[in-house]
Amino acid sequence: MLIPLLRAHLRPYTRPIALVVVLQLVQTLATLYLPSLNADIIDNGVVKGDTGYIMSTGGVMLAVTLVQILCAAAAVYFGARTAMALGRDVRAAIFDRVQEFSVREVGQFGAPSLITRTTNDVQQVQMLVLMTLTLMVSAPIMCVGGVLLALNQDVPLSALLLVIVPVLILAVSAIIRRMHPLFRQMQERIDTVNRVMREQITGIRVIRAFVRDSHEQARFADANNSLMDVSLGVGRLMACMFPVVMVVMNLSSVAVMWFGAHRIDSGSMQIGALTAFLSYLMQILMSVMMATFMFVMVPRASVCAERISEVLDTETSVRPAASPVRRLRGHGQLDLRGVDFRYPGAEALVLSGVDLTARPGQTTAIIGSTGAGKTTLLNLVPRLFDADGGQVLVDGVDVRELDPAVLSRTVGLVPQKPYLFSGTVASNLRYGNPDATDEELWNALEIAQARDFVEAMEDQLEAPIGQGGSNVSGGQRQRLAIARLLVARPEIYLFDDSFSALDYATDAALRAALHREIGDATIVIVAQRVSTIRDADRIVVLDEGRVVGTGTHTELMDTNQTYREIVLSQLTEQEAA
Repeated sequence: MLIPLLRAHLRPYTRPIALVVVLQLVQTLATLYLPSLNADIIDNGVVKGDTGYIMSTGGVMLAVTLVQILCAAAAVYFGARTAMALGRDVRAAIFDRVQEFSVREVGQFGAPSLITRTTNDVQQVQMLVLMTLTLMVSAPIMCVGGVLLALNQDVPLSALLLVIVPVLILAVSAIIRRMHPLFRQMQERIDTVNRVMREQITGIRVIRAFVRDSHEQARFADANNSLMDVSLGVGRLMACMFPVVMVVMNLSSVAVMWFGAHRIDSGSMQIGALTAFLSYLMQILMSVMMATFMFVMVPRASVCAERISEVLDTETSVRPAASPVRRLRGHGQLDLRGVDFRYPGAEALVLSGVDLTARPGQTTAIIGSTGAGKTTLLNLVPRLFDADGGQVLVDGVDVRELDPAVLSRTVGLVPQKPYLFSGTVASNLRYGNPDATDEELWNALEIAQARDFVEAMEDQLEAPIGQGGSNVSGGQRQRLAIARLLVARPEIYLFDDSFSALDYATDAALRAALHREIGDATIVIVAQRVSTIRDADRIVVLDEGRVVGTGTHTELMDTNQTYREIVLSQLTEQEAA
């Protein structure tokens, strides 16, 4: 998967890569030329005592060195820019694909794994490209050029290369082969550490409430130690690699000096040629060593590329229509007809044969016991999931046939756990309508019963909001989320138990303000609290994923036992009447 991933994302950078190759070629040829010049200085200058020849050839060496430095610096510059651009593009591609995912795909991968794939995995591939462009491009040129120039210096002595290079390659290959499975384990265990850490940070209040600090410390220690064990295994193999390379290099130098000395003694070879041959040998082995760096990185980058490709190749289950409907002719009527839904891997249906109609100008409430499928039903409308059977219709058009932009403008959802983004009150409220004026923001806050506490903040609309709304209370977070939806002004308002953190007086005031302000829109409220939904125009009772009753509060109290039991679990008979 590594090659296809690189081929796809490096295609726009063909010219910079070609330039890097040319620069690396020039600087490598300059590097290879220097030992020959040095040999000439020794044989024709030092041995003969020709100072002029030493100075002139030394000047040429300085010029060649300058060219080498400039080309190497330019190659590193353009190589680094290309590698960083690749990392940016791959991260953007993963982000864009994840944005297309439904809740089903996000749950399949898990947030910690997606974060690791977007950051750590991309960084490994990016580093591989950087090392390839700055080291690996020059390694084969230097290796081949070094062999040719070594042959030019002395053919019989070059026979040593037939032994040295294969020994080095075989030794390095044996070590690398054992690294590949360890790198996959390493990335998976990084996922585990991220998951445990994320759970502990998110659930810190629960941990402290139940005094489970020591248990969570042990969980993190287990995950951390597992990662350490794999990392140590990789580290041991890497620690073996470089001594092996150095042993081969040093033994090679000794062998060259031994056999070279005999050839000089017999007059078959000059001292300068032996010096140049040693330099070429070191360059050949250094090129193999540079390739070794790459081979160390390739297995891990290959594993990371597979994980990245898994995300990029995963198609969302919520697919846009081939010819989407871009215009609705109604005013926000919502219909569910025979809707079935099952979570992946679940044996039983969460929703079965659900029929529901919510009309403009009416408030439709959904109530049921925990696990009845209320939240799941609401999530089908904005296509966080797609129904497995039946239809979800907005103004007579199946939501699967609607343009996603039209659907998002028409349907607004306040989820069960409202989420605020780091920024300010104003930036959160304008999330659904960037062009909203301050006056519109204050109006939405007033309807949501949030104006008082926002005015009490030091910077009011510009007051900072922490990630997830961590610096406001649960009730304030719910009211800000409701205000954000009111700023967006959709035609269908979905409130998923969005009043649960409010006191009864605030709940009543908010619902009264909603009725005055958006009474002509379609409002669907999911709630556990009977007082929140008893005045709805229509109440739908869910039980184990099925609709078991529909009507007003009075009608259901007389005719529906399930609803009656829910009501009497919260109110007395007199209060319910």
